[in-house]
Amino acid sequence: MSLNSNNKANKAAKAKLEVVKPIKTKPYNDIDLNNWKLYENIKTGTWWEFQAREKSNGHSYDYHGNYIPQIATQLIERYTKKNDIVLDLFFGSGTTGLEARNLNRRCIGVELKSDMVNYVSQKFSPKELVVDVNIIQGDSASTEIKEKIQARLDIMGEKYAQLLVLHPPYDDIIKFSNLKEDLSNCQTTEEFYDLFKKVAKNGYDLLEQNRFAALIIGDKYANSRYISLGFECQRRMEELGFVTKAVIVKNITGNEKAKGKTANLWRYRALNGGFNIFEHEYIMIFQKTKLKKISKTNTRE
Repeated sequence: MSLNSNNKANKAAKAKLEVVKPIKTKPYNDIDLNNWKLYENIKTGTWWEFQAREKSNGHSYDYHGNYIPQIATQLIERYTKKNDIVLDLFFGSGTTGLEARNLNRRCIGVELKSDMVNYVSQKFSPKELVVDVNIIQGDSASTEIKEKIQARLDIMGEKYAQLLVLHPPYDDIIKFSNLKEDLSNCQTTEEFYDLFKKVAKNGYDLLEQNRFAALIIGDKYANSRYISLGFECQRRMEELGFVTKAVIVKNITGNEKAKGKTANLWRYRALNGGFNIFEHEYIMIFQKTKLKKISKTNTRE
């Protein structure tokens, strides 16, 4: 046998003896960190840009105000494991539930409007509505809704949800109903903040310790001034005990039905009013965890 053949045989034998690294994952997702380079589809930056809305796998733009499915994909893959439960307290047209189903997760969604619950239920099979996706009609800010969600969790074999998704109305920018419990019908922005905090508190109580929450929200203009809904809601979530992990800016260009068709009018309004046209919204990531204490010896005077 030649020297070259011996080298090849030795390499082959060595390869067989090599120990395959076990899968290395975090407690909150299925990402194998030993092969982290394979997950190029998962965004880790703070600027998210999408050219068009995903309209396959059951998704459609049938409800003005719903967030794009790609956000749900990113959140679910990054912060859940297969069979985990995603809790969405502003379920709307069911974007979270559809993507949870597509990614082999489960979902509990709360929607205020009964007609929307009936409409969204048609997007799922009878079996899915029993096993994988639970849709509850109710007020997410109420105390009663916690009991209903807890009952669904018990049926699904869990005490808590593993991911919380919050996509509230952006105050009164879009009116979603005539119901007084609807956050889009608040008489003042302060009332909106108060109701949002009640919803977030319910979510906090129903979320498993050390798991994540996502807030999808934009800001608004009113009375000739900029109102930072996003950072005000962030502050209220931190008051509840959430720890902010990231603030992501996502483009909304091309994702709006109205402004895209009347761009020239909005440009005139901006030039006339001294403001800039919104082209972004926020995705804020939080964790239900205790803050680590920082040693004074590691801080600079």
